[in-house]
Amino acid sequence: MLASSTRRIVVDRTIIEQVIMNLMKQGWFSEMNQLWPGISLSLEVKQILHQQRSNYQDVLVIDTKEHGRALILDGIIQCVEKDEFSYQEMIAFLPLCSHPNPKNVLIIGGGDGGVAREVAKHPEVTNITQVEIDDVVIAVSKEYLPFMGKGLEHPKLTLHVGDGFEFMKQHKNEFDVIITDSSDPVGPAESLFQGSYFNLMKSALKPNGIICSQAGTAWANLEFVQRTFRLCQSTFPVCSYGIASVPTYPTGQIGFILGSLNPQTVFKKPEKIFTDEELETLGMRYYTKAVHRAAFELPRFIEKSLRHRTSPNEASQ
Repeated sequence: MLASSTRRIVVDRTIIEQVIMNLMKQGWFSEMNQLWPGISLSLEVKQILHQQRSNYQDVLVIDTKEHGRALILDGIIQCVEKDEFSYQEMIAFLPLCSHPNPKNVLIIGGGDGGVAREVAKHPEVTNITQVEIDDVVIAVSKEYLPFMGKGLEHPKLTLHVGDGFEFMKQHKNEFDVIITDSSDPVGPAESLFQGSYFNLMKSALKPNGIICSQAGTAWANLEFVQRTFRLCQSTFPVCSYGIASVPTYPTGQIGFILGSLNPQTVFKKPEKIFTDEELETLGMRYYTKAVHRAAFELPRFIEKSLRHRTSPNEASQ
């Protein structure tokens, strides 16, 4: 599966079916996956709102007792109403505020609409193009997750149902920022974390363009973070890894790989700074200039694992 809205995919259908059976019997949904062994997040279920098999994945929407509605794909939590804003705001505003003039933005994946919702808030963004492969995720999000799905109907947005790889092959030097809201860097989404994909994003960017991709959690998958970071470094003159807190994701943290074609980019120093009044008007609940800078202040074990080839501009700050 290429360029889907999913954050993570489980390929073992037996496990998926068993998880759903347990949900039905016990009133709890428990996320269990070999990518984060020994860890399981459980949500108490109030109601199952939708369950369907699309051409690509199992799609489940539940209403929980304490965390609002949740989208679950192939047995893995993608977003939960209570905390989804932290992920959406950070994957959008870290790259947008690192670019001096992000007018034209491409989103690969993000079929739930959350990233589009946040990108549309940025006052300098005039055009958003989104490519999502699974039309079922789009339809379900609009119906059951309107707090995110509304982003798919914003007037700045042009939405395409299709393969992000093929789309970018046909669109060269067009975008200021490319955001990949994808699965984790293993299994069906592994191709989104290979050199060919980073080269494809590079070719679709305008001069001085910036990319941002979901890149997993270093607490559970440090080797994948390292690998993706190296791929980005081999493609872009500036590369950095930032983190955000999302309590209902494995380990409570998610990371982002950012790359820039502008050798002068320093990701921990945002180009665009919003006042508190502007952030309130935009409806921001997580992102601030201080949070932006702090995202790139990494725990020592992560920083050390990436240190020896860190981009010169980042290392000097």
